[in-house]
Amino acid sequence: MSVSQVDRRTFLKTGGALAAVALTSCSDTKPTRAGSPSARTVVAGPDWNGFKRSLEGTLTLPGDTGYAAAHQLFNPRWDSVQPAAVVRAANPNDIRAAILFARKYKLAFVPKSGGHSYVGASTVNRGMMLDLGAMRGISYADNIVTVNSGARLYDVHAFLDKYGRSLPTGTCPTVGVAGLALGGGIGIHTRTYGLTCDRIVSMGVITADGTARVVSPSSDPDLFWALRGGGGGNLGVVTWFRFATIPATTLGFFRLTWPVSKAAAVVRGWQKFAQAAPATAWGNLHLDAKSNGTVSVHVLGVSTTGSATGAAALLEQYVGSKATVRTITVKTHLEAVKYLGGGTTSPRTGFLAGSDVLRPMTAATITALLGVLKTAARAKLSAAAILDPLGGHAAKVPSGGSSWGWRSALGVVQWYSELPAHPTDAQFNAAQTFITNGHAAVRPATAGGYVNYVETGRPVSTYYGANYPRLQSVKKQYDPTNFFRTAYTLA
Repeated sequence: MSVSQVDRRTFLKTGGALAAVALTSCSDTKPTRAGSPSARTVVAGPDWNGFKRSLEGTLTLPGDTGYAAAHQLFNPRWDSVQPAAVVRAANPNDIRAAILFARKYKLAFVPKSGGHSYVGASTVNRGMMLDLGAMRGISYADNIVTVNSGARLYDVHAFLDKYGRSLPTGTCPTVGVAGLALGGGIGIHTRTYGLTCDRIVSMGVITADGTARVVSPSSDPDLFWALRGGGGGNLGVVTWFRFATIPATTLGFFRLTWPVSKAAAVVRGWQKFAQAAPATAWGNLHLDAKSNGTVSVHVLGVSTTGSATGAAALLEQYVGSKATVRTITVKTHLEAVKYLGGGTTSPRTGFLAGSDVLRPMTAATITALLGVLKTAARAKLSAAAILDPLGGHAAKVPSGGSSWGWRSALGVVQWYSELPAHPTDAQFNAAQTFITNGHAAVRPATAGGYVNYVETGRPVSTYYGANYPRLQSVKKQYDPTNFFRTAYTLA
């Protein structure tokens, strides 16, 4: 996720949300809600004992000590989903063994890195969860970092900081690098250096037939293209990534707040900023509905030049008025990572979220967008529309190509509403209504959705735009039996 944890924390604290914690972005057997990971019946007789002996990692089954914790995801809403088994892989051989075992016994199979999927796509009823969390090794040489697929964002940034290097990523410290990179990866460096997937130079992948491959622009180039933006869990299990790093420089930060009476002007100004600001400038627009009935408007911005003064002034120029609250600071690379992430870790949090990839919005669309936030505030719902800009280097196709389909888009809006761990129907429906209304408001400007913010009920094709037919072709080539499948994967 790209939105800063510190902004989410502020949103919750001031919005009267259900839990005052930083946001990203059990074992009961109650039925899951509509849209939960699809259930499939397994064939009788898996040789679990023999399989367990073949692993260097661990196998956890229902009834085993630690099963409840083993299948947890970041969002507690998915705690009631009960996998038939959780494999915590120690190495690529365990991954290959798990794939072949699941194929043999016709088990539904889903990989999990950080477990932050909005729809719980890394768990499955009565299927196999492959947990990559033990594979966290990281190494560095000659400006290239090799990252195993279970690594988390904070760990990667802290490791690279020792070498004066970094990567363009989102901000949530516990998000898995694998899921973020495979779906694109937007964040504060998007405009200066491109997406996380744009920095991938090669990957280790185990495909549905159990074959271990090293993919790059010169080896399985179609698969390399597809994996850079095609989303996790679609085409194989990535075991490691090699990324070209970027400098870990000092960053300038600005935070500008306007009254709600200026909200339309701020959205128009932010839109102009996203289109015309230099690639060194980035600004994240927050429109927050609070449970006290009010709406707040602010932009958290970053300049990779090391000074945010010029970028802040440029945004104010586009808005047409000075911010009523204005803060400008400078942070080192690791200070920025901790600030944006709300620390070095993030607690499990319930929420409902979705997205729209945006073209430029008309005045009428901006009015409709703000109307959704005002309606949520009147209903005393804590919710947010969080707008991330694209442009700059994100608009350029990287070396080796990429299936990420939104190079010409203005930005991405994330619809977000916090929920308790086990929401009532009324709480869930209120959050869903907010997201549904948000989609409707910006429909004239919508190009599609962001696959890292995948949600229930939206056609899969809308996450890939014009690249969807080619992705389907690559899927048929590397996974002809559709082994990697959920309700949200390529068909």
